[in-house]
Amino acid sequence: MRDGIHESPLNPLPMAVWILALPVIASEAVFGLGRLGLIGGAEGVGLRLAGLQQSAFAPEMVMRMWSLGQVDFGQLYRIVSYSFVHYSLTQALFVLAFTLALGNMVARAFRPWAVIALFLGSAIGGALVYTVAMSFLPGRPAPLIGGYPAVYGLVGAFTFLLWARLAAANANRMRAFTLIGMLLLFQLVFGIVFGNAGYGWIAEIAGFAVGFGLSFLLVDGGVARVLHQIRQR
Repeated sequence: MRDGIHESPLNPLPMAVWILALPVIASEAVFGLGRLGLIGGAEGVGLRLAGLQQSAFAPEMVMRMWSLGQVDFGQLYRIVSYSFVHYSLTQALFVLAFTLALGNMVARAFRPWAVIALFLGSAIGGALVYTVAMSFLPGRPAPLIGGYPAVYGLVGAFTFLLWARLAAANANRMRAFTLIGMLLLFQLVFGIVFGNAGYGWIAEIAGFAVGFGLSFLLVDGGVARVLHQIRQR
């Protein structure tokens, strides 16, 4: 019998990636069953709207807590929950695809808890930077919904790995930022064509920056490993 005959042809995903993906899959399954009338009865059609209302992150929440000098622990969960509920199935599928693909690559260099910390830390950082930015911009800030800021954090971690590898090879490190550049260009064109860009890109760029920055601390070996690789070029 040949070696490897019983091996799966698919590359198994790390458990940390499944932990991040399963809440999105579960929420979309619930919304789909509700839309079909299989759960929730007459209210099943509105399950997505109810989920959005329960999970969305509103910048006013942090602004209010800041002005009062008090922390509303009953609502603080929203700073991460918004990443797991989406406006539509299409948005959720895009987030899932990025989470599974990028999470799988990032998990090769980061411990499981570090992958989860990158995802959630980027979601939190993106929400906080968005809140600060919206306090200076005109108009009422739209709530944050969807996992893009957290996914951009995984993009930041992936960019960090490329950046460290290029630095070790004494190559042009700016090439590591090609992916984020392409994503932002696509987003700009999409926003111009459909006219609904909004300010959500602020949270996404912030998520990328947080993910890139956290990678220096969370990668196996930390900053010392990165410096050693650079010095060995």
